Amino acid sequence: MWVHFKVTGTHTGEYRGLAPTGKKFKMTAVQIYRIVDGKMVESWGGFDNLDFLRQLGVIEYTEKAKKLST
Repeated sequence: MWVHFKVTGTHTGEYRGLAPTGKKFKMTAVQIYRIVDGKMVESWGGFDNLDFLRQLGVIEYTEKAKKLST
C-alpha cells in the first residue's frame, strides 16, 4: 500500500544544522507500507529534499535546472 500526500509548514526549528529561517514551504511526500496478514511490517518514505532546501533559500537551481523543472 502507498500514500501520496502534501505537507505545508514554516521552518521554525533547526533542521540538520540549519538554523530556522522562518520561511514557509510546501512539499510532496510518498509513504510505502508492506502489509502482511493485515499488519504493517515495514515502511519506507521519501520527499523532495532538494526542493525543500531551495524553498528555504539554502540552494538555488541553475538556469538549466529551472528550465527542466517547468
